[in-house]
Amino acid sequence: MATITWKPEGHPDIVAEVCDGRTLMEAALTHSVPGIFGDCGGALACATCHVVVAEEWLAATGRPGPDEDEVLDMVEAGRRPNSRLSCQIRAHSDLDGLILHVPVSLP
Repeated sequence: MATITWKPEGHPDIVAEVCDGRTLMEAALTHSVPGIFGDCGGALACATCHVVVAEEWLAATGRPGPDEDEVLDMVEAGRRPNSRLSCQIRAHSDLDGLILHVPVSLP
């Protein structure tokens, strides 16, 4: 179990306990995190679950794999060096306290 904090731009923070093995996209949808849509259901095809991992958590979440890296190029809000797709991050105890920024998508 991990406590995750989402910081959606322009909205209050959302803090939730997430069970080990669950994707952070699934948890974000359960908790109605603004800016996380998960249009492809976690199939690594749409980038609508884009988050920006707080700098201090990069080692714990890891870097994007080649497929995720390619999909991140579609991010409407602008890709950042610590961008990830939340469908590709699974909760585990080492992520307890993780902070994810949720940028606003461009119009």
